[in-house]
Amino acid sequence: MIALSLAEIAEVVGGQTYDIPDASVLVTGPVVRDSREAGPGSLFAAFVGERVDGHDYAPQVVAAGAVAVLGSRPVGVPAIVVDDVQAALGALARHVVNKLGTTLVALTGSAGKTSTKDLIAQVLQRKAPTVFTPGSLNNEIGLPLTALSATEETRFLVLEMGARGIGHIRYLTGLTPPRIGLVLNVGSAHIGEFGGREQIAQAKGELVEALPEDGTAVLNADDPYVRAMASRTKAKVLLFGEADEADVRAENVRLTDTGQPSFTLHTPSGCSDVTMRLYGEHHVSNALAAAAVAHELGMSAEEIATALSEAGSLSRWRMEVTERPDGVTVVNDAYNANPESMKAALRALAAMGKGRRTWAVLGKMAELGDESLAEHDAVGRLAVRLNVSKLVAVGGREAAWLQLGAYNEGSWGEESVHVSDAQAAVDLLRSELRPGDVVLVKASRSVGLESVAQALLESGAEGEVAAR
Repeated sequence: MIALSLAEIAEVVGGQTYDIPDASVLVTGPVVRDSREAGPGSLFAAFVGERVDGHDYAPQVVAAGAVAVLGSRPVGVPAIVVDDVQAALGALARHVVNKLGTTLVALTGSAGKTSTKDLIAQVLQRKAPTVFTPGSLNNEIGLPLTALSATEETRFLVLEMGARGIGHIRYLTGLTPPRIGLVLNVGSAHIGEFGGREQIAQAKGELVEALPEDGTAVLNADDPYVRAMASRTKAKVLLFGEADEADVRAENVRLTDTGQPSFTLHTPSGCSDVTMRLYGEHHVSNALAAAAVAHELGMSAEEIATALSEAGSLSRWRMEVTERPDGVTVVNDAYNANPESMKAALRALAAMGKGRRTWAVLGKMAELGDESLAEHDAVGRLAVRLNVSKLVAVGGREAAWLQLGAYNEGSWGEESVHVSDAQAAVDLLRSELRPGDVVLVKASRSVGLESVAQALLESGAEGEVAAR
């Protein structure tokens, strides 16, 4: 964070100071909410959770070097006390962003946000110092914490914005006003909470509504819901996609023998070939989105193509491909799942596993509401259509729907099986996997299927496991 005195922070957040001998002391380190991350010069934001009260850790964070605590009550050590710690964190983030004057890029979408954010960051880092959202910390707390990690050297600030309802993105853009706003897609993620795609589009479009007239809305030309958002902004509109009218588009899209996308990137400034290190054709759209942002910020087609070709996966459990010493390939995509990302992962598995046995270890997709049965059934059917060798559906009712979809599509119980839990899946796989098999593991975060991938890697490790 940029250096700020405790007095200035207290004024910005409207807080009262307690047990602070000298309010001119500077906060020079990061703002953190995890006491284990506190260090010299930091500011500790104390939140009261269901099981843990951050205020209880005040003495140890100060002992670790934190300058003060930002909390909702005095704690016997230097503290700035406010009525609402979350609101104070947001106010502080807005203050820092305004002082820095960095170019702020915000992105949202139903699927692919984190992968695309990671691509944008890796491309822009070639041009200038860039700060970006770690992992998926894209909510009312994670977003301001990311913004507060920017320094005077930061040229680009790339922020992922999530939403679970109307008004959420409007709130986030109020904390960190974007100069460039990117909307990836409108899918089925959280459709049970929103009520329908129209409502999801309404919520995601709040991002482009927040852009200034001299800003840029980067929109997916291949998604009609996103493309229609052009009418909701006064900013310049830049289209990306495979449509002919897209300003930034891909041609000659193909997959390598290992399932990695290759294409010719076209931008208004030229064209260049890209072969990605990531797996799955769905990353083409993510790459085009990143390329559109980079083009808008002055990078050439050649620079963008080189960066995209060298970019890797920065966030764990997202198409994380690891080959065991015995030749079994484990694809850990278990961080989260929705119908669009589940289907994309299955297609990637089919491409990667040509000539090999493929296993899809799948669990439920959460928050689909009335669409849940149909969407799980459709994923099970797709696994059969893609000739996945074996579908292992893990868990309760939703997993049963996955298996039933596969059965009704024609697996007749031979290519699909329903098991009760992660351990049952591990036991099955340990007994039946053969060298050369490819295993995809994917479900919503609440299912915790990453444990299956981890167990498979541990059981197959006879030396160091080589990660691609």
